[in-house]
Amino acid sequence: MARTIKSQTVEQLGGGHSVLVRQRIEHAAMDRLMDQYYALTDLAERERILREIIQLVFSHAFAEETVLWPVLRRNTPDGERLTARVEEEHQRINDLTADIQRLDPQDPEREEKVRQVFALIRQDIRDEEDELLPRLQDALGPVRLRRLGVAWRAVRVSAPTHPHPAVPRRPPGNALLGVPLSAYDRFQDAVGPSVRMAGGKRRLLFLIGLLGAVGAAVVGRRR
Repeated sequence: MARTIKSQTVEQLGGGHSVLVRQRIEHAAMDRLMDQYYALTDLAERERILREIIQLVFSHAFAEETVLWPVLRRNTPDGERLTARVEEEHQRINDLTADIQRLDPQDPEREEKVRQVFALIRQDIRDEEDELLPRLQDALGPVRLRRLGVAWRAVRVSAPTHPHPAVPRRPPGNALLGVPLSAYDRFQDAVGPSVRMAGGKRRLLFLIGLLGAVGAAVVGRRR
């Protein structure tokens, strides 16, 4: 098995467009942002960094679950076991982050949950860079890794950016809900926390409407 992707060169990982390079770049960005969060004392700045971390982590994880892990399951004998473990980590991060977003920024319980989430993110990065991604590297050549990088990037830039604990971790369920959830999340990101939609009922109606629009578009294309 290939060694951890953390210590390999860009060329060894398949070139700049390889999915392994793209993954490592974003993992490093997560680490930097988490360190920055702890270095800050201003509450508003910490909240801004936390929002940036959440947006990066959830769009990144969605692209992994939609594009990478199905390929790993198809091409490696232990892919099912490895991806199931990482999906469990993603679900725990999802649940804890949903709790964080419901709590007041000055609540001590919230800060403890942030600490737990950061620890899980760092564990997830190590699991992926030391085990899952090296197995993907063994199973695919550089050309396929670059093609996978293009597909991963396309999903990543249009993925949901916030926790949705009830959404399935695997296709087709996550892919089906990805479009309306992404639209909802990115609207929330654009308007900012002070004027976000309130209440689960409004959120549900918004998502139902978007799902209906997506369904209508699909039907229209088939006619």
